[in-house]
Amino acid sequence: MKKLLLFSFTFFTINSFAQSDTIHVKTDTNDHKYRISFPAIILGNIGKGGERTNTQHIEFHVKKELDAKNIVGIKFATWRLFQPMGIQWWDGLLDKIDTESEFYPGHVRETGIGISYQRMLWKGLFASVEVLPQFKTYIDEDDTKIANGFKLYTSYHVGYHIAFGKKKRFFVEPQFHFQNWMFDTNTPEAFKVLDDKWKNYFLFEPNLYVGYKF
Repeated sequence: MKKLLLFSFTFFTINSFAQSDTIHVKTDTNDHKYRISFPAIILGNIGKGGERTNTQHIEFHVKKELDAKNIVGIKFATWRLFQPMGIQWWDGLLDKIDTESEFYPGHVRETGIGISYQRMLWKGLFASVEVLPQFKTYIDEDDTKIANGFKLYTSYHVGYHIAFGKKKRFFVEPQFHFQNWMFDTNTPEAFKVLDDKWKNYFLFEPNLYVGYKF
């Protein structure tokens, strides 16, 4: 009887540990809380070299899922502007690029590290907000630095998360967003004259983000 009780106790103990291990392995395998992503638009700059309209855009996001609905992240971005960002589509944005009528007398480089918050609304539908403090460097047409400044850049996004692959670790997020910049300091006069002609926001920018969960 004692041997039977000892055997039974040992069996149930081993079985309990085995079940715990199984649950733990499943959790580790499928619970990918982190993700990295970038906007596909940055691929369009490859091969453009020193072209006047090359924005030299680089942008990466690292995010963590707090739960099924809430995602927070860190954003790094840098780009080079050749004309004001506030020219809207209906202002003839593409025509102005072709005619070069609103081009700066040089470029402005904007670089920053910021934060983001993403809220899942329904299935893959989401809304997000990003806040990006930026350090600005103004370069004239002779590639000489003429000034530094600061900009507080924010953007607001609505999109859809589409995961694919065997374990759903790869994803794309088609979306629309608009951005504004309430604080924009120390702009050289030649640049400011052009900026003041246009808005301090841009509406309805389409984008596609590509990412991986880990």
